[in-house]
Amino acid sequence: MPSANRLSTPVEVDEDVIEGRYAPLGEYMVSFESFKQDADPAPFFAGLPGDRCPCPHWGVVTSGHVTFRWQDHEETYMEGDAYYAPAGHLPLVTAGTSVIEFSPTAEFEKTMAVVGENLAKAGASA
Repeated sequence: MPSANRLSTPVEVDEDVIEGRYAPLGEYMVSFESFKQDADPAPFFAGLPGDRCPCPHWGVVTSGHVTFRWQDHEETYMEGDAYYAPAGHLPLVTAGTSVIEFSPTAEFEKTMAVVGENLAKAGASA
């Protein structure tokens, strides 16, 4: 049975704001993400439907807290919370937050391609 571990998954993104490690698990991608600074990454979703993340995520907050914003409401999850963030959200993260997320691989890769282009335009990389 496939598995992934944060410590053995290579770092793919190492920016001032985020460290991201990503591993495919069947039809899903597992993400180990740690946020080094407070961040509103909304600008990096420009060009996606509604300029929001179209990929659903299931996750667990392992430290800190994360807020997901939709057009009509927002939800904040704290350390120890499991969550589901359906399509159409924008994340808001605080320094010291770490999450483990599961996302459909095809949707995740399409989303990250656009996010990566926007990061590159801003002088960062994905």
